[in-house]
Amino acid sequence: MKHSILLSAILLLTLPFFSNCSKNNPNTVIPNVYVDVQLNINEPSSFDLQPVGGWMYYNGGSNGLLVYRANLDEFKCYDRQSTYEVNNWCTVQVDSTGFTLIDTCSHSEFSIFDGTVSKGPATIPLKQYPTSFDGTYIRITNQ
Repeated sequence: MKHSILLSAILLLTLPFFSNCSKNNPNTVIPNVYVDVQLNINEPSSFDLQPVGGWMYYNGGSNGLLVYRANLDEFKCYDRQSTYEVNNWCTVQVDSTGFTLIDTCSHSEFSIFDGTVSKGPATIPLKQYPTSFDGTYIRITNQ
């Protein structure tokens, strides 16, 4: 009797560790890296961000950043690391329409407006970093 109670207790205590294995699968999770970027929108290097709908690539994040101007006061920032088969280190690139991000390996498609998947095989949206804008500086940080 004591043996079965002890065995049951051990099973109940260890079960949560096994149920989280799929959630922590490194093949589906973008690595957490420190991001703290400040861009001056008036600098020549940020010229492409001045109009609404403008975008640019920037170093940082797990596999590069994509900064997109959603409206006059709001910017979006996505990690360029594709969420499909993360261990392949594939990036996303803006297509010729300027509305879609395409995974260079799987050809999955993501919306530039919110990072959601618009065409598989990817099923997880792009990793997005918080941004703030004071009229001159865009700040991108995850801290």
